[in-house]
Amino acid sequence: MIKIGPAGIGGIKEIETNFEFLNKNNIKAAEIAFTYGIYIKKEQATKIKQLAQKFNISLSIHAPYYINLNSKDKLEASKKRILDSCEIGNSLGVKNIVFHAGFYGKDSKEETYKFIKEQIIELQKIIKENNWDVLLTPETTGKINVFGSLDEILRLVQETNCSFCIDFAHLKAREQENYNIKEIVNKIKHFKHLHCHFSGINYTEKGERNHIPIDIQEFKEILDELKKNNLDCTIICEAPDTYNDAIKMQKEI
Repeated sequence: MIKIGPAGIGGIKEIETNFEFLNKNNIKAAEIAFTYGIYIKKEQATKIKQLAQKFNISLSIHAPYYINLNSKDKLEASKKRILDSCEIGNSLGVKNIVFHAGFYGKDSKEETYKFIKEQIIELQKIIKENNWDVLLTPETTGKINVFGSLDEILRLVQETNCSFCIDFAHLKAREQENYNIKEIVNKIKHFKHLHCHFSGINYTEKGERNHIPIDIQEFKEILDELKKNNLDCTIICEAPDTYNDAIKMQKEI
């Protein structure tokens, strides 16, 4: 099954209306965007979980953007943001906690990888201790100076058993002339479930600049590869007009 959904569920007072709208348009997923902070309180989570179940919407979370697991100065604050997202995610019935793992900074790619791997393992121990039923889901990133190539993320999955998020737009901006949808899908087709992001994207030689409306033809190419391999996945639309572009994507399913 392929589920499509928007990035963002709106403010607390808008959620029921938004879920109803998504349901009417056959949208079966949505990603809660904690971009600038976690705005859902624990006492609100149960009602939101019930609404998601009522309207048949699978939820995921994008943790705050201010995360860098390769920064000694920001490490503890970054881990707290991830763990806070995990805690509220558990109350919401969310599985995937998506986040951008970190920056290379002055470290080599290998040094960065090893340090981030250590942090992922430590975070997983805390998650297990708290019995939170969530999955750490580091995302492929769109800038060449940022940790998160496809191979780096898949190596993390192999060595820590974390989950992952494939952002096709980010990979397009990162790999540029080497961007190949078929090759990407071939590398991930053995996983039972895929959590993905898609949008249009502007980029320079340094990688991602900003998200733009979807290219429906590119989405069809991705969809063809996913269907060809009979893959089970959730695809979150991160285009600026996320709801309407998600609906356009859903019509292609």
